[in-house]
Amino acid sequence: MDRIIKRLDAVHEKLLADVLPIDADRFRRRPSENEWSVAEIIYHLNLVEERVIKDLERRLAGEPCKPGLLTRLIPTSIVGIRLLRVKAPKGVLPTNPPEKEIAINKFQSTRRRLKDLCAQHGAERLRNVVFNHPFLGKLSGSAAVSFVGYHELRHYKQIKEVLREI
Repeated sequence: MDRIIKRLDAVHEKLLADVLPIDADRFRRRPSENEWSVAEIIYHLNLVEERVIKDLERRLAGEPCKPGLLTRLIPTSIVGIRLLRVKAPKGVLPTNPPEKEIAINKFQSTRRRLKDLCAQHGAERLRNVVFNHPFLGKLSGSAAVSFVGYHELRHYKQIKEVLREI
């Protein structure tokens, strides 16, 4: 779990280092009508992470349940590859993102909640929770946390592209 948290922190720090210096106008500007702005990407990341936390909290309140062997073989790292474009589920579409300062503060707060959840329950308990991902299927709780890091990496790459275009 320490390795997963270190990766979460590393990606998060790089993303924030690129996003914090940009002005509010650039933060909200879309490269084109069909592409997300940095604001929308950050908001989407926050929505996804909040959904993961909520589902993990619900699952952690129940009995331990190991995911099947096949589901444990799914590498969450595939999420970080941007070759395959996936449409975000309706519940995590970034409609009407908040202003930059509010978005960043909420994004930071959500990450602290995820890390606190991991610290509170530990790696062993998270391995004994099943998280239902809309595309990857059933994952262990620790794999769900790993997914958050790779998902953020995927969108960090997208942010880099957006910043080059605007």
